[in-house]
Formats: sequence, structure tokens, C-alpha cells
Amino acid sequence: MKGSQKILQRAKQLNAKVEKYNALHSLWEDTMILIDLANEENDESMLDEVKESVEKVEKTIDTMTLETLLSGQYDSSNAIITLHAGAGGTEAQDWCQMLLRMYQMWAQKNGYETEIMDSLDGEEAGLKSCTMEVRGLNAYGYLKAEKGVHRLVRISPFNSAGKRMTSFASVEVMPELDDDVEVDIRPEDIEMEAFRASGAGGQHINKTSSAVRLTHKPTGIVVSCQTQRSQFQNRDYAMKMLKAKLVELAEQQQKEKIADIQGTQMENGWGSQIRSYVFQPYTMVKDLRTSFEMGNISAVMDGDLNGFINAYLKAVKLGTLLK
Repeated sequence: MKGSQKILQRAKQLNAKVEKYNALHSLWEDTMILIDLANEENDESMLDEVKESVEKVEKTIDTMTLETLLSGQYDSSNAIITLHAGAGGTEAQDWCQMLLRMYQMWAQKNGYETEIMDSLDGEEAGLKSCTMEVRGLNAYGYLKAEKGVHRLVRISPFNSAGKRMTSFASVEVMPELDDDVEVDIRPEDIEMEAFRASGAGGQHINKTSSAVRLTHKPTGIVVSCQTQRSQFQNRDYAMKMLKAKLVELAEQQQKEKIADIQGTQMENGWGSQIRSYVFQPYTMVKDLRTSFEMGNISAVMDGDLNGFINAYLKAVKLGTLLK
């Protein structure tokens, strides 16, 4: 049954690619007819319409070209994204919530669905941490570009002296694994804790100990889920997150072994600052791995991330990521 579902899913993905190509071909033909018509009639009033059509063709080609860079084993999977506020109290926790909104806006603009799986509120404002699932084709392939530490520079609304503050938040991104992906997790290695969900929710969610926290004792990895109606559902989602983290850990360890053999040193975790968001004294968002930057910080915070994601994927393909 699972095998047939995977075949159907793969067929659906291939059909979607064919439909995208056919739509691009039709758009290209319409654009060429429009250009020929404008030339024949020497009609300059059609210039804006021609430009708009050409730009649409170019944008579609760029998008389809980018999809060819998504060749990783799990690139087509849903993504599980976890945000953690860094040191700095309320300021960092507010930054964590700002990043969550940014990714929600990106998902909405690009046709993805999102669901908050777990969150921990800050003491005064913002979030200490949050885990969100992003569902849709290639969600992980794109969002893996966001893994790392994000740095904010702004005049803090929480500082009465109006001082400029620097805050950090880390972003983890994992693929949601299919049920048929084998991960060796022994029952005796898992410690489960049930607790009452916090925050918004229905009566059943808040009045029963339906939330679940799993600790994988050999690695110390902790995952939790509190948004589903039953303890069973929350445990199921938490197990998915644990499997994804263990697979990611195994892959990272393999990369580090290769790096040791090659004699190179790789940065990891909180040391790998990837992007700066500067609100003051000027506005600029700059990715430190690709040097891609945008001055319109409001657009970025409203989910305009495709330029950064595209630059990252191209740099990975070309081997030009900056250390």
C-alpha cells in the first residue's frame, strides 16, 4: 500500500512538472506573438505589455531552473523548522517571533501550508522557541537554506534609552521523513513525558495532559508536540521530529568525518551566523554565505526570501559558499 502511494505521489510530481513546462511554452508563444504584433504595427504603446510578458517568462524559467538544483534525498519533503531565541531575554524572544512570522509569510506567498507543532512563550513578549511544519513539494529543499543563526540589529522597543541592540536566534530545518524510512530507535532509549498544553487551544487540549515531550537518552535530543487533540497524535508527531533529527545528526557526523579526512574545518550550530538583518542606522539584509543582500527589509520580513534561497542553492551547486 505504501509503495503504491509513493508511486502515485511521484506520478503527481512528474505530471506537475509537465504542466509547468506546457504552461511556460504557452506563455513563451503568447509573448512572441505579442512582440511580432508590436513590431508589425510599430506600436510603442504595447511596450509595457511586452516587457511584463517577457519578465513573466524570465521569472518562470528562473523558478523552473532553480528546481533542478533540488536533487537531495529529502529535498521534495515537507520541512520541520525550529526556532530558538538566543541570549538577550525579551529582545531575542521578540526576534524569534518576528522570524516565525517571516517564514509563515514566505510559506503563504509560495503556496505552502503551515502548522505550529510546539511553542514556548517568552516571559514578557515573543517566543523562547517554536516548531512549525511547512507542508508542500520541495519545502525542505528550499528552507534548508535558512539553517543557521540569524542576527538582528535595531533600536530596541524594549529599551527605554533607545539604544541600538543586537539579538540572535537560531533556525533548525529538518525534512519530514516518510513512514517507510527506517531509523533505529530503541524503545528503552526514549523517555516520554506527558504534560498539559500551554497557550491557545480548545478545552480538551488545555485540560488534559495530551502534550508530549520525548527525550532520546543516547543523544540528549528533546522534541515535543502539544497542538494535536490527543496524546497519541502528539506522540506520533514528536516521533516524526525525533526521527528527522536523528537522520540529520547522522548526516552531519558523516560530513564532519569527511571534513576531517579533507583537512577542513566546518562551523556548526550557534557559531554559524548566516545572515544579518540591520534596521538601524541603515536598512539592509545580507547573507554572509553568498553576499546576496536586499535593502528593502520590510519586504524581507514580509516573506520575500526567494532571492536569498536562490543565491544559496546556486552557490551550493557551484561550490562558492563563503566560509
